[in-house]
Amino acid sequence: MFSLSKLNVLALASFVLFISIGLSVQTELVRMLDQEVIHYIQLFHAPIWTSIMKFLSFIGSVYIVSLLAVPITLFLLLVWKSRRETIVFLTAVIGSALLNLGLKLLFQRARPSLNAIIVEAGYSFPSGHSMSAFTFYGIVTYLCWRHIPLEQARIWLLAFSSIMIASIGISRIYLGVHYPSDVVGAYLISLVWLIVVIQCSRYFTRVKAA
Repeated sequence: MFSLSKLNVLALASFVLFISIGLSVQTELVRMLDQEVIHYIQLFHAPIWTSIMKFLSFIGSVYIVSLLAVPITLFLLLVWKSRRETIVFLTAVIGSALLNLGLKLLFQRARPSLNAIIVEAGYSFPSGHSMSAFTFYGIVTYLCWRHIPLEQARIWLLAFSSIMIASIGISRIYLGVHYPSDVVGAYLISLVWLIVVIQCSRYFTRVKAA
């Protein structure tokens, strides 16, 4: 269906890494690495940082992403008048949320139990906030890229999205509700999902034009 392009190779490599992490989360090596990173990040515990991390975690929640998705969907439909890009956006965002639920049920990893600043229910791997942030900001960046003529503006968009994705992931570790491997796993599988959505969109566009 698709040629072995760089994107497909990247997706395959990310998927293999994700599976490797998912199957290794109970091993002593991953536990040790998780604890080392958690300990380092929690050295920065302070009231101001806690407030910032709570805010970042809040805006990375599925509820806020769902609210943001509404005006973006309307913009794609009414301003850009692009049904294809609207479908791509909604498929990416909704599919990511459903994929996260399925993976949590599959791996059923318990959340961290030490030094948690907030309490979260449900399973830990992969991080839902991190998946949501990566997919949301990733697909928005992808869709906006070709509509932005200035290279500097593109760089600012990419930088902003990258900072938001990284910050939301770190906030979940700081607040004690996710292991670092939960966040890394979320980024990897979100990258796979984004590439699948983008490649499918490109494929069906070519088929329709043929």
